[in-house]
Amino acid sequence: MLAAPAASAGTGVLTVGSKRFTESFILGEIVRETAIRAGVKAEHKPGLGNTGILFAALKAGAIDVYPEYTGTIARELLQLDANPSLEELNRRLLPIGCAVAVPLGFNNTYALAMRDDQAARLGIRTISDLARHPALKLGLSQEFIGRTDGWPGLKRAYDLPQPTPAGLDHGLAYEAIAAGRIDVMDIYSTDAKINRYHLRVLDDDRDFFPKYDAVLFYRLDLPQRFPAAWQALQGLEGKIDARRMIGLNAAAELDGATFAQAASRFFQDDAPAAGAKRGFVNALFGPDLWRLTWEHMVLVATSLAAAVLIGVPLGVLAFKFRAAGQAILASVGVIQTVPSLALLAFLIAALNRIGTVPALVALFLYALLPIVRNTHAGLEAVRPGMREAALALGLSARDQLLSIELPLALPTILAGAKTSAVINVGTATIAAFIGAGGYGERIVQGLALNDNALLVAGAVPAAILALGVQGAFELAERSLGWTGAAAQK
Repeated sequence: MLAAPAASAGTGVLTVGSKRFTESFILGEIVRETAIRAGVKAEHKPGLGNTGILFAALKAGAIDVYPEYTGTIARELLQLDANPSLEELNRRLLPIGCAVAVPLGFNNTYALAMRDDQAARLGIRTISDLARHPALKLGLSQEFIGRTDGWPGLKRAYDLPQPTPAGLDHGLAYEAIAAGRIDVMDIYSTDAKINRYHLRVLDDDRDFFPKYDAVLFYRLDLPQRFPAAWQALQGLEGKIDARRMIGLNAAAELDGATFAQAASRFFQDDAPAAGAKRGFVNALFGPDLWRLTWEHMVLVATSLAAAVLIGVPLGVLAFKFRAAGQAILASVGVIQTVPSLALLAFLIAALNRIGTVPALVALFLYALLPIVRNTHAGLEAVRPGMREAALALGLSARDQLLSIELPLALPTILAGAKTSAVINVGTATIAAFIGAGGYGERIVQGLALNDNALLVAGAVPAAILALGVQGAFELAERSLGWTGAAAQK
């Protein structure tokens, strides 16, 4: 059991997590606002990823609480069948220092859906009916494909002939099914877009899906550390029924409200409507622009500085010790080929935390290759005559490196640092997927809402920052006279 010292009760910041879909974003904001209204400092780390990442973050103490569903906890995390009670879930969770409580009042079950006109034409009303139409094209979310209570178990339970498709983002799947690019998609029963896109929810006639009652999944030390917040959070029990949750989801997905604005409607029914979908200019210059810019720049600058401090010595070693050189260059090259999200998942497990630290480590690793290779190449390009002159002057190997070789290689090393910096500006957008902030927050939220304006409002500042970084490096090169042919001499 993870117990906090009594002296820390009521101190610190309550950290709320959420998954990467609309409802979880909104519930995370409701939990955060509830704690703040109780006089407790609270922050929300939105869109942290799938169940596995949130669960790991909760166990590690990177977050204190997040909205979850009983069926997910039972099937995905505890591998339990049927619909265990909260008491049974808590008995199983006790050894890992976590618990569930505060049922919010609605069941958001998984389901499959089709366009109503197509389902009517084919005579499909139940999931069993899909077995008669093997040519139907499925569009399923990545998490649904990988979950034990998702596609693998559903396919076995219903003996469905359709092959497992490539994963498709949940928000994009609605556009795909409306355009006829897919025939069947997985949905959440409280999705606001079901009626808008005229979808027919297929009956789970073999009762495969368990109940997914929305609850708060928290660390056992939360009530002792934040007693006022915990008392306020308990007041949420039963306060959000399915109709109300659909309305809150619709505020974000259909009315153009931010997740915080949608959550405010829970506390204030007469909160003003957001109006039409936000435009690109409004999204670009939103109130979060300077915060996201600062977070993004910190991620890039910190990781780049670490990469220079480590990468230049590695490049020197690769040059000086030829036997180890190929191993060093190959190693940094292999790191560059690892997919970013896979590397983040590995680092979360290795470091037992989410947020800024694993994001910085990932960016540092990705920045190494250009710096190491350019350091090695710059030293290789130093003319033999310069080394012979250094020897004639009686310079030691150390002095030769510091006074002759590195200064001559510096333009090439700087070019490698410039390349790493520009690459890291773009790569840093993935940091938002594990709660490290930056422009990626807008991209994550835009994907959840299928909001193109918000997506572009996250991509454009990153592109502008990349151009600014490149321009700053080129200005430095010109001021030092390292441009063009001069940089090669």
